[in-house]
Amino acid sequence: MPIILGLEGSANKVAVGIVKDGEVLSNPRETYITPPGEGFQPRETARHHRGQVVGLVRRALSEASLSASDIDGIAYTKGPGMAAPLTVMAIVARTLSQLWKIPLLGVNHCVGHIEMGRLITGAQNPTVLYVSGGNTQVIAYSRQCYRVFGETIDIAIGNCLDRFARVLMISNDPSPGYNIEQLAKKGSKLVDLPYTVKGMDVSFSGILTSIETAAKSLLSKGECTPEDLCFSLQEHLFSMLVEITERAMAHCGSEEVLIVGGVGCNKRLQEMMGIMAAERGATLYATDMRFCIDNGAMIAQAGWEMYKAGVRTDMEDSFVTQRYRTDDVHVCWRE
Repeated sequence: MPIILGLEGSANKVAVGIVKDGEVLSNPRETYITPPGEGFQPRETARHHRGQVVGLVRRALSEASLSASDIDGIAYTKGPGMAAPLTVMAIVARTLSQLWKIPLLGVNHCVGHIEMGRLITGAQNPTVLYVSGGNTQVIAYSRQCYRVFGETIDIAIGNCLDRFARVLMISNDPSPGYNIEQLAKKGSKLVDLPYTVKGMDVSFSGILTSIETAAKSLLSKGECTPEDLCFSLQEHLFSMLVEITERAMAHCGSEEVLIVGGVGCNKRLQEMMGIMAAERGATLYATDMRFCIDNGAMIAQAGWEMYKAGVRTDMEDSFVTQRYRTDDVHVCWRE
C-alpha cells in the first residue's frame, strides 16, 4: 500500500507529514511567529519556510523510520494560501519528485483538512465547518464534490481574531487565536457587537471594525476588560457560525458535523457546536491541535486518497494558486 509524504506551507506553518493506509507515521512542523502587534508577511514567511523545510523532511523520515526509497508519492499544497510560501513548498515538492523519481500530487488545502478530519474522527458524511486564518466555509459532500453552502463574504474568522489580537497587543505565540481563547475564559461581560448573517453567508469585517473602534474607549473608561472584549468577540463570531452550520445540516438532513481548520481547536466553538448538534440528535466531531492546525499529514492523507484513485499532477501543472476553491476539486475517491 502507498506511503505518501505531504508538504504544507500555505501560511505561517511549515510542515511535513507521512501517511500510510490511514496511519500517520510522522507529522513534524514549525511555526513562524512574529512580535505582538504584527502579522506575518509573505516574503519573511517564505524565508522561514526555506530555512526549515529540508530539516523537517529529514525529521519526518526519521520519525517514521523510513528512507526516501520507501515513499511512493509527494503531495504538496497547491492552494489556496500565500503565494510566496506556497511557491517554496511547490519547488521542494518538484525537487523531491525528480530526485526520488516518484509522482507529484497537488492538494487543495481545504480538502486536506476535511480528509484528515474524516480520518481521525471516523465521521462518515458530515456537514463540515472549515474555519481558519484564511478561510471560513460550511461544506457538505455530494456527487464527488465538496459543495460550499455558506462562507464569509469578506475576511476569514481566523483573520478577524488575529487582527483584533494586534489591537490588544496579544502575543502571537503559540497563536493569537489561542491566546484570545484563554483570555475569553476570564471574561464575563458581553459587549454588544454587530451580528451579520446574510442568508447562508457571514461577514466579519463589520464586527472587527466595531470592536477595534470601541476597544480603546471602553478600556480607557473602565467599562470592560480585555478579557470581556475577547469573550464578546468569540460569542458573536461563533454564534454566527453555529447558525449557518445548523441551517446547512437541516438542508442536508445531516446527523454529523465536523469542525476542521485552525480555529476548530477552540474549545468554546466546539462547546457551542456540540450543544446545537445534541439538540438536533446529531454528533459533533473535532480534532485536537495536532490535526486541526495546518500540518503535513493532512496533505499526505488527501494525497494518499488521490494516489489510490489514480490522480497525478504533471510537472507542467505543478503550479500554485492563491485562489483554489474547495468546490473546484473533483473528489473522485469518494462515491
